Amino acid sequence: MEPEVKIQRRKTRQIFVGNVPVGGDAPISVQSMTNTETCDVDATVGQIRRLQDAGVDIVRVSVPSMDAADAFGKIRQQVDVPLVADIHYDYKIALAVAERGVDCLRINPGNIGREDRIKAVIQCAKDKGIPIRIGVNAGSLEKELQRKYGEPTSDALVESAMRHADILDRYDFQDFKVSVKASNVFMTLQAYRKLSAQLEQPLHLGVTEAGTFRSGTVKSAVALGALLMEGIGDTIRISLAADPVEEVRVGFDILKSLNLRKKGVNIIACPSCSRQNFDVIKTVNELEARLEDINESVDLAVIGCLVNGPGEAREVDVGLTGGTPNNLAYRDGEKSHHITADNLVDELERMVRAKVQKQRDDEAKGIIARSE
Repeated sequence: MEPEVKIQRRKTRQIFVGNVPVGGDAPISVQSMTNTETCDVDATVGQIRRLQDAGVDIVRVSVPSMDAADAFGKIRQQVDVPLVADIHYDYKIALAVAERGVDCLRINPGNIGREDRIKAVIQCAKDKGIPIRIGVNAGSLEKELQRKYGEPTSDALVESAMRHADILDRYDFQDFKVSVKASNVFMTLQAYRKLSAQLEQPLHLGVTEAGTFRSGTVKSAVALGALLMEGIGDTIRISLAADPVEEVRVGFDILKSLNLRKKGVNIIACPSCSRQNFDVIKTVNELEARLEDINESVDLAVIGCLVNGPGEAREVDVGLTGGTPNNLAYRDGEKSHHITADNLVDELERMVRAKVQKQRDDEAKGIIARSE
């Protein structure tokens, strides 16, 4: 088997968003953002809980008004995942959510207003140990930079980010992370590469306004995959015009594909052809839906025939090779038993859940052994 490639990550300063470490040697975290009306507390809490079920590490909530800040405080009391407040223009909102348990402030110091207002937000964050995220977007660059560069460019994004970082540095505030997002893949790549050479702070990766579920997933995978392979990036958000839960799933799928996070069932499946001995596509789609609740790392291979099936099945936790008259199941790389085509999904689900339970039992035994 080919040895696993280990990506050498860029050394960054570590900060904490709630109890989640970002940067340093911490795992790359996956974020998402609610798209409910923040003042609708029940709807927002419900969506955050669904994001938690999907495994999200950090959730961002838009706070555009003082009424939303009051709602944020109620939301904070009902969920236990770290929350980032997304704030623009009104520094008083930042001060308000700081009093209501926010774990991170997403602001641009440049649009908060006068120097005394910027200083008030930074001092509040420093006093309460709240980190800040500088979020630069190609669509909202400062007018001065728009005039200077004529249009959004990677250099314009980096200059904006460094200006904001300099403001924080002037007040001796170092617990921040930075994003420089564009909807263009090449601009995104160039901006993050340039910025990573200039800052020690952790970087929040994303392609802004990436698009619909399919196109946005592709653009995000191309841009973020390239950066992550270069060791750039400490936390990610996949921006999709879709259910935010899908952002979390896509984010983890990107990290899993690069061996940067191990979470959930990794399904390896052939695209199917006339040699298949069962309906591969229907089988894997049903398995994916049934196994979404699993957070433990399990590799499952579902291959429709004997051409590549045995080779793939020997490398995974649970495998299936199509065959005649019956299909052959593998457990931990070894042949296990035959399965009929009408019992595939139920049996594979049973095998995967048995593997998960064994992992949990082994972990529990390890905890007992360490405590002794």
